[in-house]
Amino acid sequence: MKREVKIYVSLGIVLVAVIALFARLIQLQIVQQQQFGKESEKNSIKKIIETPARGLIIDRNGKIIVDNRPSYTLTITPFQFDKNLIDEVANLANIDPEEIREDLAEAKGTNRFNPILVKRDIDFKTIAYIEENRDRLKGVSYQVESLRYYPNKFKGSHIFGYNAEISPKSLQESTENYYRQGDLVGTTGLEKFYEKQLRGEKGSRLILVDVNGREVGAYNDGNNDQKPVNGADLFTSIDADLQEYAEKLMGGRRGAVIAVDPRTGEVLCLVSKPDYDLNAFVGTPDAKEINRLFNHPDKPLFNRVTQTRYPPGSTWKMMMALAAMASGKITPTTTISCPGSFTFGNRTFEDHGGYGSIPVVRAIEVSSNVFFYKLGLMLGINDYHDYSAKFGFGSRTGIDLPNETKGLLPSQEYFDKVYGVNKWSQGLLVSLGIGQGELGVSPVQMVAYTAAICMNGMYIQPHIVRRIYNSSTGQEIPLDIKKNQIDIEKRYFDAVKKGMYLVVNGTGTAKNVKNSEYTLAGKTGTAQNPNGNNHSWFVGFAPYDDPKIAVCVLGENAGWGNQFAAPIAAAIMVRFLSGNSADVFNESAKTEVHD
Repeated sequence: MKREVKIYVSLGIVLVAVIALFARLIQLQIVQQQQFGKESEKNSIKKIIETPARGLIIDRNGKIIVDNRPSYTLTITPFQFDKNLIDEVANLANIDPEEIREDLAEAKGTNRFNPILVKRDIDFKTIAYIEENRDRLKGVSYQVESLRYYPNKFKGSHIFGYNAEISPKSLQESTENYYRQGDLVGTTGLEKFYEKQLRGEKGSRLILVDVNGREVGAYNDGNNDQKPVNGADLFTSIDADLQEYAEKLMGGRRGAVIAVDPRTGEVLCLVSKPDYDLNAFVGTPDAKEINRLFNHPDKPLFNRVTQTRYPPGSTWKMMMALAAMASGKITPTTTISCPGSFTFGNRTFEDHGGYGSIPVVRAIEVSSNVFFYKLGLMLGINDYHDYSAKFGFGSRTGIDLPNETKGLLPSQEYFDKVYGVNKWSQGLLVSLGIGQGELGVSPVQMVAYTAAICMNGMYIQPHIVRRIYNSSTGQEIPLDIKKNQIDIEKRYFDAVKKGMYLVVNGTGTAKNVKNSEYTLAGKTGTAQNPNGNNHSWFVGFAPYDDPKIAVCVLGENAGWGNQFAAPIAAAIMVRFLSGNSADVFNESAKTEVHD
């Protein structure tokens, strides 16, 4: 009897063990198959991410102005890598060994068979060394990827911008499952603004590896691989030849140039000086050079076309004239006495000369300060603000570049906040009348305003990209370019344009840039600077009767408007209208007429 009990007990124990084992098999093979299957794949499949080539950037005539070139990137696969080789690999790549240690430490928790990026743009000598020592340098390899290449005679640094490795903060804050450590991302310029279109879609290859990490072959015969899709190409309105010419004219001076087609808002050239060499950011940038650029006192990374905020000086006088006529304060034939100075309260505001009683056209031609001092008071702060806002001042133009400034357009609310309600003097309006005081504008705002004037109030958002097209998918991405007609009578624009015509072709402040072949129109400006020499401005358009180009030039601390800005602006307009064949720049073409 006792023997039978022992047999039953033994059979029960065996049965329970079999049931438990069977249940565990069900759990592993069925219930948790997905979880452990993925873990198994991690230990047997090497995933190679294939980064697509970024889209090309092309000028208005079909010339590639930002291209790609193939390069080799040094990688390390943590599972295979012997950490005793860190110093050797660091010496091979000419980097600090600590960088490799940090990269390996950051790779913890990721797929141990996936390669991590160590250094971009390594030379062929390094590739040959890796190949010759492949058996010893286990886990050390390389990948082919594309880097930016600039086949130009100009820099265009503030147009194109540069790419840089995505920062840990940006990687953490990204809501997309696209980027990973070491990825390049557009950081400034068009590269940043159109990052999603330019970057393309990543691909991947799955490689079977054995327990020692050696590649066996393609997983599932490559059926699970995904081919990368190259980024879309940006077809821009930039004229490469005009851009080269404008950069040459600016030379080593500090300032900005922007020219647009006023009929479309398309940017023809854009220069900010000082600029920098985009190649400094390609591959593995030199830390000392990058630090120098970021800390240079002349701020070469700062885009003076879109980010400056300076008073426009006398280039603002057309704005005052339009606001005064549109609000009914004056008509094109109204005359104002300009004796040579103007006293308001206990302060006297000087002019360049006495012009007698003159109408608005003559006031613009001779750049009479007294006329516009008085107009500032007549206009009042509310009309001053409201009409100026119609031309985009106080707001971003929407140009397709990042970090554009709004500028500063004073209002009743602004002065009440700064000085206190009913505690600010109407004398502030006197300075505002000639584009001084607390008004702040950027060159891109000024060129959009100039373009709107020559197009009789048609304000079109300035933009660099005309078309976005992906040749891999055949997809064209539509652009939304904003435009609106400013509600001001054409006859008022005619009066202002006539004044701008006489500035160049009459007795005005830019008669030194009159051209015998093309009829130019414009306005000089000299903005007072309490911290140094005055800033030189010029805005203009051409031809006068059929505008095809509008331009703005700003010279920081460059003196009178007709000394620096006007000759450069005139040369750019003639250059474009002549099909990039004429060169009329004459740096010595200066006059003593002030504005």
